[in-house]
Amino acid sequence: MTTSAREQEIEVRRLERRADAEICARMMANSEPWITLRRDYDASLKILIDSSREVYLAMVGDEIVGFTILSMQGAFVGYLQSVCVAPQWRGEGIGSELMDYVEKRILSETPNVFICVSSFNGRVQRLYERRGYEAIGELKDFIVPGHSEILLRKTIAPLTGFKRE
Repeated sequence: MTTSAREQEIEVRRLERRADAEICARMMANSEPWITLRRDYDASLKILIDSSREVYLAMVGDEIVGFTILSMQGAFVGYLQSVCVAPQWRGEGIGSELMDYVEKRILSETPNVFICVSSFNGRVQRLYERRGYEAIGELKDFIVPGHSEILLRKTIAPLTGFKRE
């Protein structure tokens, strides 16, 4: 897959090195929506190196241009916790490429993909709706006062009717 504007190959791969986690933590802590959500570098790094999560990097050459964090454990198996694209790479298809990759990963094991989006992030809410996500709940004042997290779900089958690949 190539980006239209940059015409460079995007590779998605699993996070393996702490140095890459540190790059991702800086990317997250210095961009929205995480600035508003008050997730600093240390909190971002802690999530990125948590072995209970899967982190996938979007690479263009040797540059990390984005990443996703997902959980395949707990009450919401298939929870896509974060999608982050470097500000200078937004609008280039990086987020869509990452979403395609992790949705395929999740839907191979469970029929639901869950994600939260902040109430102040209308542009991203619309993107998720176009991708087939539906709002299933609102968590008021969940992370920061005055803002909600909207829980979204994309599904391909009820749990009882799902057959793993």
